[in-house]
Amino acid sequence: MSSINQSRRRLFSRKKNDAVRPPWVKQAIEFTDECTRCDKCISACETQIIIKGDGGFPEVDFKIDECTFCQECANVCPEAIFENTDTAPWQVKANIQDNCMAYQGIWCQSCKDACDPRAISFSLAIGKAPLPKIDIEACTGCGACVAPCPSTAILVRNV
Repeated sequence: MSSINQSRRRLFSRKKNDAVRPPWVKQAIEFTDECTRCDKCISACETQIIIKGDGGFPEVDFKIDECTFCQECANVCPEAIFENTDTAPWQVKANIQDNCMAYQGIWCQSCKDACDPRAISFSLAIGKAPLPKIDIEACTGCGACVAPCPSTAILVRNV
């Protein structure tokens, strides 16, 4: 009896669970059902972090730059897929992975230096490199910490 390969089954699925969509996208909708892929949000993004992702649907790539929450993506979209921009922009937060240089004993604080809301701090320990800690409440999910990280150890993803 053959088993079903779930990864192949998802090959034709339009839904991508780990994609970070532009800020203020309504949580209650299925984004790929509502977005027409007009690319207006991609053109309007001042830091050019909104790219064509899987299937041509817009998604955010923090390896390019950070989100400044300029609201242009929401302003130019002709579809009703965005919340009121007076609300929280999204439910994404930074997450530090095990390949962080500090975990390897190397002193690096490039993510902290890039974090305007000061959501990233480092705890000192005798004889060790300071270890990073993210204050999830203070993290805006802007992604400013991602591009400066020399070991690509920071992911911003849905919580």
